[in-house]
Amino acid sequence: MSGQLDGVFAERRARFARQMGANAVAIIASGGEKLRNRDVDYPFRPDSDFFYLCGFPEPDAIAVIITGSSKQKPKFVMFCRPRDPERETWDGRRAGPDGAKTRYGADEAHGIDTLDRHMPDFLSNKRTVYYSWGRDDHFDARLNSWRAAVARKARSGTAAPQEMVAPESILHEMRLFKDAGEVATMRRAAQISAAAHRRAMEACTPGKMEYEIEAELLYEFTRHGSRAPAYGPIVGGGANGCILHYRENDAPLNDGELLLIDAGAELHGYASDITRTFPVNGRFSKEQRTIYDIVLAAQKAAIVAVKPGAHWNAPHDAAVRVLTKGLVDIGLLKGDPAKLIKDETYKKFYMHRTGHWLGMDVHDVGEYKLDGKWRPLKPGMVLTVEPGLYIPAHSKGVAKKWWNIGIRIEDDVLVTRSGRDVLSKDAPKEPDEIEALMRRAA
Repeated sequence: MSGQLDGVFAERRARFARQMGANAVAIIASGGEKLRNRDVDYPFRPDSDFFYLCGFPEPDAIAVIITGSSKQKPKFVMFCRPRDPERETWDGRRAGPDGAKTRYGADEAHGIDTLDRHMPDFLSNKRTVYYSWGRDDHFDARLNSWRAAVARKARSGTAAPQEMVAPESILHEMRLFKDAGEVATMRRAAQISAAAHRRAMEACTPGKMEYEIEAELLYEFTRHGSRAPAYGPIVGGGANGCILHYRENDAPLNDGELLLIDAGAELHGYASDITRTFPVNGRFSKEQRTIYDIVLAAQKAAIVAVKPGAHWNAPHDAAVRVLTKGLVDIGLLKGDPAKLIKDETYKKFYMHRTGHWLGMDVHDVGEYKLDGKWRPLKPGMVLTVEPGLYIPAHSKGVAKKWWNIGIRIEDDVLVTRSGRDVLSKDAPKEPDEIEALMRRAA
């Protein structure tokens, strides 16, 4: 790890430790490898909170942060897999405890097999333990045994922790506000994803399969340094575009239908999340263009609503107003738009919300309300803006010409001091631009 990057993680740990308070211990696990089938594991990715604090990429590791008095420097202890030449020949290199210190900034490091020996000492005379109780029953039991071991020393003047606090109460608020380095990484992830969406538009023709377009996306992600998508890509043609979390990606793409792609690259632990919808044959039909223009206008209104001081729900409110009026204008809803919004009648065609926090997790951490009220947006927050309209076949009271039109348009938006910055702006979304791009590629 470079000194500069190590300094970023050290600063995060220091901020976290200050908020832990004196005489406290935080225990945060990287997670372990998970069996996919027989001798095949799922690709490992560290727990986001763990990776945020130390950048250590290996499984079966534990980060322990210990505070003493207010005048004492916090200690960062790492437990990890020891070096093992035989296993490293089979499974790859390990940092080991020495690497945890020299490369990842640990003040002290031990083999993971020594955890039971060391933890009672680290818990002795500490007031608070920061730990995510309930995630791992086996680890919960081990923590109970360590605390019990400390409690048995009470007659010798050693006190056991009396308070358990979820570290998320601190970490998730920290993670909600991205620093300059995080923003740069997320911007690059969005640029890679935007290039992949352009590639998908260029590659799309009637008769191809959804998974062929998915392959184009994944190729573009990988060749620019993304080792995995941030989530399973949604590549839904025609009726499949009306399924919000469509996953099969195995249907043919038909002339005259739309293709909805919701896909984003993960880069260095940070997600992007972009959705674009375009015609399989490169030309919007009249009805497709009508619905598309409504969704695009709603998305633009929602993006304008992203600014410091606006509350979290302002973009959603803006999108709903435009979508509802548009549906009334074309006759898919009837009545006064304000009443239709109050009665949530629009949910027949728009059933999800307009965005979510984005960061290390695609649906990132952070509270949406404070004291029961939508929280205000502040610089450094990153959110998605993703209105849509979905009109599946046989929708009651809807003319056949509108059937199987599913459209969502999604961008990644950073709240800045003066307004907003659309990180994913390189992905085409103007209908004329999309058609021109696909026409040139044909």
